[in-house]
Amino acid sequence: MGTRIVPLALLLLLVGIHAQLWTGRGSVGHVEDMRRQIAAQQAANAQARQANERLAAEVQDLKDGLEMVEEKARSELGMVKPGEIYVHVTPARK
Repeated sequence: MGTRIVPLALLLLLVGIHAQLWTGRGSVGHVEDMRRQIAAQQAANAQARQANERLAAEVQDLKDGLEMVEEKARSELGMVKPGEIYVHVTPARK
């Protein structure tokens, strides 16, 4: 009778491991589902990265444009920012 217990215990252990492989956490289906979720997240991340790069380029264009407008306003029109004092120095006559 003792010789039948060992094979039976091994068979039950094998069945338990096999059931875990197909139905439990870390099962084949669970791993495949996680792979799909990772692929979807990576695609979403790529789209978000492209949108961020596009927005960063727009911000840089706006900053460059505003700096150019400010420079022209200062040099050609003599405009100053609030709190600044405009000083115009003319060369001395000889």
